[in-house]
Amino acid sequence: MNVPLTAPSSQPAAADSVAAQMHMLGQQAKAASALMAKASVAVKCAALKRLAALLRENTDRLQIDNAKDLDRAKAAGLSGPMVDRLKLSPQVLEICAQGCEQLAAMPDLIGEIIGMKQMPSGIRVGQMRVPIGVFGMIFESRPNVTIEAASLSLKSGNACILRGGSEAIESNKALALLVQQALTENGLPAEAVQLVQTTDREAVGHLIAMPAYVDVIIPRGGKGLIERISRDAKVPVIKHLDGNCHTYIDDPFDLAMAVKVADNAKTQKYSPCNASEGLLVARASAASFLPAIGAVYAAKGVEMRCCPESKAILANVTGAKLVDATEQDWFEEYLAPIISIKVVDGVDAAIAHINHYSSHHTDAILTRDHLHAQRFLREVDSASVMVNTSTRFADGFEFGLGAEIGISTDKFHARGPVGMEGLTSLKYVVLGEGEVRH
Repeated sequence: MNVPLTAPSSQPAAADSVAAQMHMLGQQAKAASALMAKASVAVKCAALKRLAALLRENTDRLQIDNAKDLDRAKAAGLSGPMVDRLKLSPQVLEICAQGCEQLAAMPDLIGEIIGMKQMPSGIRVGQMRVPIGVFGMIFESRPNVTIEAASLSLKSGNACILRGGSEAIESNKALALLVQQALTENGLPAEAVQLVQTTDREAVGHLIAMPAYVDVIIPRGGKGLIERISRDAKVPVIKHLDGNCHTYIDDPFDLAMAVKVADNAKTQKYSPCNASEGLLVARASAASFLPAIGAVYAAKGVEMRCCPESKAILANVTGAKLVDATEQDWFEEYLAPIISIKVVDGVDAAIAHINHYSSHHTDAILTRDHLHAQRFLREVDSASVMVNTSTRFADGFEFGLGAEIGISTDKFHARGPVGMEGLTSLKYVVLGEGEVRH
């Protein structure tokens, strides 16, 4: 059934100062995290399944709230890709619901003991997986992140404080209420998932500076936001700055497969961080591949920013939008129907280019040479490295994580799509039978 979407009583009063509001959210999250850490597998799974059902039951109502955000975004002149990120279509909501169900069906990691070893002293030493505690999530645009973050937090036994962008405030509020309904109906604290109700930017400054309550911050948004949080946070940050992803066409390669994958990696959706922004082509493959992919991109209105060699090969493609690439283009994350194209000597040059210019997010090789594929996997320094498939698969749902909290390009704790395991920590456990140290 549709539920009334009204503000939960657990939220701080609007009249309070932003600092007081954030302090209260922190206190409530800390208390809720202790209850979530000991919640049973059955209860957590029931809450996730209930959330999936609520998303489906309230799809029409959520469209109404989402429309308010979309109308405001269009009136404010937001770009097409940015408006696209705001949409809570029935398809997007169904994917969110499926993610909740996928998480519910996955094994519960909390309490798992790994690596138990017998020591010469007689003690046994291992590690137990436990929740992180409380994480703060700061994100822009995509309101479906509210569900992804909440469901992962629930499954991993954490509590979270979510601060979405002002452009999606109505959608985020409506989604957060459904999450809290699913929690309370299953005997879990509503405060385990709290949405910052104010759009005041001061709230972010407080959230990232509350180590007494928040154990880690996960920013998900533009480069400016993430740089600011990384600079100012007083708690650890799991981050990625941008998604300058590459597809490299090797020699030898399969032409039909390469065209299909390179098309998908760029044009299936322009706004995600895992869309390919750079196309590298081995010189021996360029004459056959570039006219074929160029015709596809031209038909879809994709602007091609080319090195001199690739531009010369593409010059006869009907309708092609060709622009001379600058040095900055090799670094660029366009999030738009634009792609940089460069002809390289071969796999060595491709790896060197990617490691220098990429954001270390996701990079793919399309090849028929097994040794080249193995070298690419070993030597490309990115969070996800792929062979003969689209960079668009770099996603927690597609990787079988149920959902993702974000994609980390850090090299510690969590790297790549951050799912349930990335929201846990390990502590040592020691079992003995009266042993003492000599």
